Amino acid sequence: MKLRKELWFGLSIMGLVLASIVWMLLGVETITKGHLGLLMLSLVVVAIMLGFPTAFTLMGMGMIFTWLAYDGDITRTLDLMVQAAYKSMANDVLIAIPLFVFMGYLVERANLIESLFRSMHLAMARIPGSLAVATLATCAVFATATGIVGAVVTLMGLLALPAMLRAGYSTPLAAGAITAGGCLGILIPPSVLLILYGATAGVSVVQLYAGAFFPGLMLAGLYFGYVILVAKLKPKWAPPLTAEERHVELPPLTSTLPARNEQYAPARLLAALKGQRNADVPMGYVLRQLALVVLPGLLFVLLATSTWRAATIVPPEAIYEIQPIGFSDGAGDSESGTGLVEPPVEGGLQEPPLDDADGLQEPPGADTALAAPPGAEPVAEPPAAASEAADEPSAGAAEATRKPTPTWWWAGFAVLGALTLCFYLFLSFARLEVFKMLLGSFFPLLILILSVLGSIVFGLATPTEAAAMGSAGGFLLAAAYKRLNMDVLKESVFLTAKTSAMVCWLFVGSAIFSAAFALLGGQELVERWVLSLNLSKVEFMLLSQVVIFLLGWPLEWTEIIVIFMPIFIPLLDHFGVDPLFFGLLVALNLQTAFLSPPVAMSAFYLKGVAPPHVTLNQIFLGMMPFMGIQILAIFFLYMWPQIGMWLPQLLYR
Repeated sequence: MKLRKELWFGLSIMGLVLASIVWMLLGVETITKGHLGLLMLSLVVVAIMLGFPTAFTLMGMGMIFTWLAYDGDITRTLDLMVQAAYKSMANDVLIAIPLFVFMGYLVERANLIESLFRSMHLAMARIPGSLAVATLATCAVFATATGIVGAVVTLMGLLALPAMLRAGYSTPLAAGAITAGGCLGILIPPSVLLILYGATAGVSVVQLYAGAFFPGLMLAGLYFGYVILVAKLKPKWAPPLTAEERHVELPPLTSTLPARNEQYAPARLLAALKGQRNADVPMGYVLRQLALVVLPGLLFVLLATSTWRAATIVPPEAIYEIQPIGFSDGAGDSESGTGLVEPPVEGGLQEPPLDDADGLQEPPGADTALAAPPGAEPVAEPPAAASEAADEPSAGAAEATRKPTPTWWWAGFAVLGALTLCFYLFLSFARLEVFKMLLGSFFPLLILILSVLGSIVFGLATPTEAAAMGSAGGFLLAAAYKRLNMDVLKESVFLTAKTSAMVCWLFVGSAIFSAAFALLGGQELVERWVLSLNLSKVEFMLLSQVVIFLLGWPLEWTEIIVIFMPIFIPLLDHFGVDPLFFGLLVALNLQTAFLSPPVAMSAFYLKGVAPPHVTLNQIFLGMMPFMGIQILAIFFLYMWPQIGMWLPQLLYR
């Protein structure tokens, strides 16, 4: 029986793992419990590659080796299992997972992806490789809104792959764009991967979301650049669209103005307001079109004004008057009996009499010391100073000054201003129709994503509260597009429960496995081995990322996070690595888990809906350049950490 190449690859990796186990056990003089921990780790990897469920494999291996660590004491083994499971399920961060997943399934069931792809395709019609660029943009937006890689790759495989193949696109390029774009949802917030990493490493999910925003945009930008470069250098791989494919049909009332596709829209609409030039077109329709024309400029002005005020205001320093507990400003409080009061003088502690020979007295020579005169009151603050201190808060609040406008504001709004200006300079009726299509598909998703992320990043809501808002937004979005019915709701709830149960059981299994690994001393053994190598910080970072990259071949990102992150995290403090920065590198690196054969799940999702002539090898070939781009993005983030650390430091430190 002839085995396929991917099966040979998987079997060779398992053989390599088993050979390393045997070599390790034969190479030591005494087998300790720490070596049993490494044996457990290796057996878990082999069992997962054989197809056993990850969560229950972790729990089963953890219990077996915990029983061995406790020398057959089943009671202590069960106690450890219960404690690890309770600790995991009591983690409040995990509540956000089912809510974000529910939001994703609702948005997916609203079936916005078809109109989103059509509007993106027309908006980018003049860009080289426009279909592939529109595919990447659609995948990025939709994957960010849903966070469900399989759903995005499957839907885009049904929608975009046939369109690109009909346009003469190279099969590997088309497949690579779909699979790589669909994976962006596990990096760009809101991301379940970042929630799991934060819960595992004890890092704030809010800061992880803020830090992953710009690396995600950088990776998407590198994808766009690669596709455009390929389309320029190899036009046969990504042919430009014909004029018929770029044609936009105008609505009947717009054509009645009369109006043509290439005509400048603002001037013609303003002219239609005069006299009888729009006799056959209702005035309300013309005014609505003009309102759409004015909308981008109005939004730019409102956004610029509000962000400038927020970026330049200097809040007054609050000065609080500290009052001792039990003391009040008026006599009424003391009479009411509230608060702590001084004990009565009679019967309480008193100073010893000075004329008693047996009492405590000042030493000789104390007369010459500086002392307060008899009967003098304690030195009190001058009334003027007290009133001045009391008036300071109101004065500071009234005189809130402004600081200079930050550079990032000027840079960001210079770009937005240039885009807004270009919108108005080249606003033909065809582009106005494309803008209306984007208003109906792209901008609702964008507003939903930015609302969820903004409320988290700016501290208006916790990730769990923002996830609840996102679920409500997805519910309203599906209702607005008239796609919300009982079948959609039941299916979304069922899939959410199924996915959430998988993730939560995986986290429970990880907790039991990690507890058993630490109990056996496997973590200590790994730490001693790593520290004995005398690695520098750069060498440790390189080693860890290479290990994670190699693990992405046989394992998925969930398994890497819950199994191997508890091994790496304790080593970060020794090498002076910020867990937040390490998490961003890991999130970028784990993109490869969906694009690296033989367990590249994106390839199998796409193959399931691709035409029969599209082979798995062609899909793998198309994914390879995008995997190289991911490695390049990791290098950029490591060389310039501020790509990921600037926003968290700006907002929280």
